[in-house]
Amino acid sequence: MKRTVRHLADGREIIYFDHSDDCERLAEDTRDLPPVAAASEIRRDPLTGEWVAMAAHRQTRTYKPPADLCPLCPTRPGKPSEIPEADYDVVVFENRFPSFSQQATGEPSTVDGLGLVPTAPGLGRCEVVCFTSDHDGAFSRLTPEQVRLVVDAWADRTAALAQTPGVEQVFPFENRGEEIGVTLSHPHGQIYGYPFVTPKTERMLAVAREHGGSVLGDVLAAEQKSGERVIATGEHWTAFVPPAARWPVHIQIVPHRQTPDLPSLTDAERDDFSRVYLDVLRRCDALYDRPLPYIAGWHQAPVRRDRELSWLHLELFSVLRAKDKLKYLAGSESGMAVWINDATPEQIAERLRSAG
Repeated sequence: MKRTVRHLADGREIIYFDHSDDCERLAEDTRDLPPVAAASEIRRDPLTGEWVAMAAHRQTRTYKPPADLCPLCPTRPGKPSEIPEADYDVVVFENRFPSFSQQATGEPSTVDGLGLVPTAPGLGRCEVVCFTSDHDGAFSRLTPEQVRLVVDAWADRTAALAQTPGVEQVFPFENRGEEIGVTLSHPHGQIYGYPFVTPKTERMLAVAREHGGSVLGDVLAAEQKSGERVIATGEHWTAFVPPAARWPVHIQIVPHRQTPDLPSLTDAERDDFSRVYLDVLRRCDALYDRPLPYIAGWHQAPVRRDRELSWLHLELFSVLRAKDKLKYLAGSESGMAVWINDATPEQIAERLRSAG
């Protein structure tokens, strides 16, 4: 892998990841761009103790542009984009409309100065990851070699963001499909460097602490023994429907070795993940004979604590409960965080196995 760091017209960093060491990335961004707006703030909910981000500047972000004006495609004559080069393998750049940023300013305080609701600048970093230069492509149609390059890029950025001031947890993820809320159809994901440990991770860590170690290792062993919910296996990874699945399509892909984050994966583990993940994604797309809308994200250890309790894994889920029906997060799920699934995990697993 070759890694090349350049800068866009407004000073944002862009990093090219290439298969070939011979690639030269010299193209300049010729656009006249205004400075990045990053007026983000975080506030702590006094009832739950959870942090909420306020990023009103994101209302002006790019929304469903026509394909010939896609900002994630390579630059073409007369049509400059976020990527100045005429082609690329994998590219990562700072988000122009970040939820968290190193430019966030201000001092820790409280709402209205009353001491009840803590506030702080939304210090962190948000990046965009373009998986391929092919606008009409998809992650599921990448080759194992292309997926491996994406994994290397995720690992590289996880290590870099872990060293970024204010970042406490790094979350690489992909939103796919309009049903999920995607506004740019080019195959891409994002990486968030949060200024706090996320609520879901805090809960999993608390359970692991009570359990006396990572629960996921015991779950993995039980799923391997049972096989009822296993979707795909490799030498180093197992993909299964979690035994208490929340979503109509819900999959966890877990390494056989406890490791805290992506940078800790060996070459063999990265290669094997590429094969297992492609198997899973292709089953997902075959499930309803249409591209499955989904969210896929990496659960990684916090940057500075509880790393011994963490077990890296990828979680993929979809709101699609039938070919033309969505699961809505209505009263019970949205109001009380009590999930009701219309299918059992065993049924979900069988459908995915049959879809292969």
